[in-house]
Amino acid sequence: MGVTITMKRISHHAFLRITAALLLGCFSLGVFAQAAQCSKKVYLTFDTGNMSVAEKVAEILKRQNVKATFFLANEKTFRGDFSLDDSWKAYWQERVKEGHHFGSHTYDHTYFVKDGPKGEVFEKPQFGPKAGMTVLYNEAAMCKEIRKVDQRFQELTEHPIQKIWRAPGGKTSPTLIRMGDMCGYEHIGWSPAGFLGDELNSDKYPNSALLDKASRSIKDGDITMAHLGIWSRKDPWAPAVLEQLIVNLKARGFCFDLLPKNSVNQSK
Repeated sequence: MGVTITMKRISHHAFLRITAALLLGCFSLGVFAQAAQCSKKVYLTFDTGNMSVAEKVAEILKRQNVKATFFLANEKTFRGDFSLDDSWKAYWQERVKEGHHFGSHTYDHTYFVKDGPKGEVFEKPQFGPKAGMTVLYNEAAMCKEIRKVDQRFQELTEHPIQKIWRAPGGKTSPTLIRMGDMCGYEHIGWSPAGFLGDELNSDKYPNSALLDKASRSIKDGDITMAHLGIWSRKDPWAPAVLEQLIVNLKARGFCFDLLPKNSVNQSK
């Protein structure tokens, strides 16, 4: 009875203040509990590849409430089109809406071969009009190759990529890195433990072994690398490994962050 009388005497404004304080306290405890569970960071990244598991990867990331960074090249896909064709427009638009990040993987998936004279580099495009040819690139040409992904992505999504790029195969030289820097794009590779092995022979490196290795060896701050589809692997890495790897890393106290590393976005 006494409690009932006391509550009746509290003013409406006082009641609102008390309610707000209680809600803030619950929110703070929730944030603290989340922070306590999430003591380490990992950065999931995916290169385009042949896009054969692109939809499955997207489903898993959404189900696990995890954000990733995608490095895009205009690669030939399992459907016979290319990954930056209009036919993939809806796919990339959905990933933008979900809050993922994006970087350049060079438009024609152009592999570094060796340094050339006068601060230039020899590159070999995998796709495009010069596919399979070894071509000498100066800074302007290399910048165009990196930026073309950004331009095309904005045509597809009305959204720019982040100012980051990754050389195909991770093959670089100080000259090539400097070219990207001068163009305004930071080169981002991957960590040794972050190589998830989806392009390795599945007979020699079965999914179970790749899952076990990654689950144990990934460390705080590591950047992982896999593809949205690989031609050469008989037993696809995704979705067999991806979802369980995410679950295992969460159990080890990892949260999943976006590149570049100064990003403020974070997901469990």
